[in-house]
Amino acid sequence: MFQKLIEYSISHKLVVGVLSILLAAWGIVSLVSLPFDSTPDITNNQVQVITQAPSLGAQEVEQYITTPIEMAMANIPRLEKRRSISRSGLSVITLVFDDDADIYWARQQVSQQLKEVEDDLPVDGKTSLGPIATGLGEIYHYTVRAKKGYEDKYSLTQLRTIQDWIVRKQLSGTKGLAEVSGWGGFVKEYEVAVNSEKLNAAGVTVPEVYAALEDNNENTGGSYIEQNDKQYYIRGLGVAKTLEDIKNVPVKTVNGTPIRVGDVAKVQYGSATRFGAVTRNGEGEVVAGIAIMLKGENFQDVSRRVKERIAQIQKSLPEGVVIEPFIDRTQLVNRVENTIAHNLIAGGLIVIFILVLFLGNWRAGLVVASVIPLSMLFAFGMMRLFGLSGNLMSLGAIDFGMIVDSAVIIVEAVCLHIEQQKAKYPGMRLTQRDMDGEVLYSASKIRHSAAFGEIIIMIVYVPLMTLAGIEGKMFRPMAMTIFFAIMGAFILSLTYVPMASALFLNKKISTGKNIAHRMVEKLHGWYEPVLSWAIKHDRELIVGAVCAFVISLAAFSKLGGEFIPSLEEGDFAAELSMSQGTSLSQMTEATTMGEKLLKTKYPEIKQIVTRIGSAEIPTDPMPVERADMMIALKPKAEWTSAKTKDELMESMSKTLETIPGLEVEMSQPIQMRNNELITGIRQDVAINIYGDDLDVLAEEASKVAEIVKKVDGVTNPYVEKVQGLPQIQVVYNHERMAEYGISIKDANNILKTAFAGNAAGAVYEGEKKFDIVLRLDKDLRNDISSLENLYLPVSGGGAIPLSQVAKVEYVEAPSQITHDEGTRRIYVGFNVRGRDIESTVEEIEQLVSKKISLPAGYYYTYGGEFQNLRDAANRLSIAIPVALCLILLLLYATVKSIRETLFVFSAIPLAAIGGIWALWLRGMPFSISAGVGFIALFGVAVLNGIVLVGQLNDLRNEGVDNITERIMKGCMIRLRPVLMTALVASFGFLPMALSHGDGAEVQRPLATVVVGGLITSTVLTLIVLPAVYKVFTKK
Repeated sequence: MFQKLIEYSISHKLVVGVLSILLAAWGIVSLVSLPFDSTPDITNNQVQVITQAPSLGAQEVEQYITTPIEMAMANIPRLEKRRSISRSGLSVITLVFDDDADIYWARQQVSQQLKEVEDDLPVDGKTSLGPIATGLGEIYHYTVRAKKGYEDKYSLTQLRTIQDWIVRKQLSGTKGLAEVSGWGGFVKEYEVAVNSEKLNAAGVTVPEVYAALEDNNENTGGSYIEQNDKQYYIRGLGVAKTLEDIKNVPVKTVNGTPIRVGDVAKVQYGSATRFGAVTRNGEGEVVAGIAIMLKGENFQDVSRRVKERIAQIQKSLPEGVVIEPFIDRTQLVNRVENTIAHNLIAGGLIVIFILVLFLGNWRAGLVVASVIPLSMLFAFGMMRLFGLSGNLMSLGAIDFGMIVDSAVIIVEAVCLHIEQQKAKYPGMRLTQRDMDGEVLYSASKIRHSAAFGEIIIMIVYVPLMTLAGIEGKMFRPMAMTIFFAIMGAFILSLTYVPMASALFLNKKISTGKNIAHRMVEKLHGWYEPVLSWAIKHDRELIVGAVCAFVISLAAFSKLGGEFIPSLEEGDFAAELSMSQGTSLSQMTEATTMGEKLLKTKYPEIKQIVTRIGSAEIPTDPMPVERADMMIALKPKAEWTSAKTKDELMESMSKTLETIPGLEVEMSQPIQMRNNELITGIRQDVAINIYGDDLDVLAEEASKVAEIVKKVDGVTNPYVEKVQGLPQIQVVYNHERMAEYGISIKDANNILKTAFAGNAAGAVYEGEKKFDIVLRLDKDLRNDISSLENLYLPVSGGGAIPLSQVAKVEYVEAPSQITHDEGTRRIYVGFNVRGRDIESTVEEIEQLVSKKISLPAGYYYTYGGEFQNLRDAANRLSIAIPVALCLILLLLYATVKSIRETLFVFSAIPLAAIGGIWALWLRGMPFSISAGVGFIALFGVAVLNGIVLVGQLNDLRNEGVDNITERIMKGCMIRLRPVLMTALVASFGFLPMALSHGDGAEVQRPLATVVVGGLITSTVLTLIVLPAVYKVFTKK
């Protein structure tokens, strides 16, 4: 089949040429429309159920909301995991479905189950589903602030109103956005701040004021009247439009005197209870917004549309108000794209230089080099067809040298064959017919070995396509892209390369010696004595190679392990926390101080924005004593305070920790968000402790944290705060309540209205809607005596203070209750710096198992990135043996001899030696990236073995019976192509292995393994394989 295809391509050059042009056009069109991002989206397939119930504490939220919903969701098909957080007033349940489940189907199933359980939920609970987004969905973070000189003109309330009713409203219509969320500032309300003394003096109760506001704020329609030839519609207008309208609402009449709202309350502009804030650059509070991209959308397209819409919105804002981005993922994507492009271009140029140098023929070098863009365009077309995106993983492991290996073998064979035909063509020049015949002969002769070598390289990536979970999302696109590129090169080497060789290679036979000839002769001169020595000391050499492999395996066990090297995003995220119960104002002061310190000390910082507590859509339910400080940095080349990311992180962490009571954990924005969405935990490693009693869980977690913090390489461990929330509890005396005829429900309603506030309607300002909220005046709300003196209406008339029927006490209550698969859980989380994760956790496991003995019914597990590493290692332990078995089967299909199959297969352990020592010398732990590098390496390593053994067999068939003579002659003939294929494959990865650009840290282990492995594989293939052949081949 190969023979016929080559023959057809040479005899139908125009057809092949036109098809090549069409291929290029298809690839270019696909490339233009291909979505690009920094990394693959590894977030699992999840639906969040968010319930807000402001009147409930953490335990009530767990009992009345979280547990019933979790039980209702337990049997949904294709549900893989359930986890939840119950906080005061908030329940967030995360349901993880299998990756193949359609997200809209999953949300429909969840909605159906919610309908069945909604009757069991509290009446005042408001349940909704989180946005259809992923860990990479937060594509555009921005602040809405007053420009310099306008600070006094706009309050935080006005800025928040601009965000909610101008920016958010206009931005929400952008195609591809799932949600626009607001954060910080004050949400405007019309506040009716009642005064207890005035209420008591007038004989008015809080429920009466509330009922009056509800009953006196509406419009209605009264049909119409026909009069003469006209029709008049009747409207009853009673909606409050101003503060004055609300003040004049009548509450009741006492002794003939009307009591209005303004007589017993201060009617003013107020703001909703805050659960979050945003500070910027140490200059105080601002308002922020986040544009969240719809899952499955093209990041570049949506990002472009968002920026265009923001530019339009900016024109409609009041004078002096600006929208300023503080995290724009486009910048990271651009930097990663530049790294990929730089590495690919540098690798391509190196490959072309080696080709021209070894072939001594610039035309031959260009024929081979032209396969690179054509095969890549074929890959782009297939990526578009299979819905893959371009990113660091899918494009970051492509090696042009590996792609052109088969083209190198064919063109080198053609050039060598033509040089040997001097006697056949006395005129030293070939006609086109002669050239076609010689190319057909030489290409057909070598094509079998080259084709099967390339098929092997493709096939080793097939097991990677079966990977599941996070590593599947990361490495399956990479495997598919490389598979497509090599498939394109394979097709081109059967069609385009023979056609181009026949058409473009020089038809004049060279008689002189060029630099390539002289270089190859020099290499022959060096190689011949080494080969002679290897043949004479064959058995010692084989034993030495086996010993080297065993030593390498021992070294491999000491490398340590990590999941995937973290991508340097170019920005930092500091997780800040203070003691339980810290107020929002105190936290705001601390973050502002921290921002000032960092901005003053580190010139690397462009901007700092800190998000405190929860956003409007609480997909990330932080309490007010926790904050995320987003630190936007200048390019790394401009850094002066530190040279590396870890050094700068550590220095900034120490600076922030000088603030009393502030705990700091440094991370990166995407890394932190991905960790949280995938595992529910922000840190790299977590020790999860399960049990029923929160006090026991907290005690055991503290013990574990004390052990963990002493381990080298561990950052300050974070213990999930589940207890210690300061709370004022009103404990009702049921007997006293019964005496006065007051129900618990009525008392609680008054309590809630007085302090939390109760919406009693709304005021519309054009399209803007603002709640009318009834509550105690701010000064009274912060006074404990106001709570004790809160008057409750008595059934017989009159009112009594709350203190007569209830006891008010200070207690510490649960702050947060976390469930994992319905079971209570607490975690100790930490990041690892300057050390691999695997050895760190192994040390911790030994210490914890020795020193911690949990009560009956309690147990612990390890989670976070470490769990991902273990899962991935388990899957790779299947994928790598499967790849090796496929290589063995294909080798046997190629050489049709078990003995010779094993000869060629010996290149794999020889290659592994170099890969292991390359990692060891560069101080890199074994990661999943390195594991994928080994798989790629094994496929390339056997290619040279196939070519060499194929040549030896050809010589045997030609009558060279002396085995030593056969080995010497065969190795000399194949020295140039073996060195060329190895050098182009290894040097093609060299820029990637040495790169320090954005995203290079993920590529480096993979490239290091391939470069190191190919160096030893090539050297040992040229020396050890001949020795193995001599010892085990029958004379």
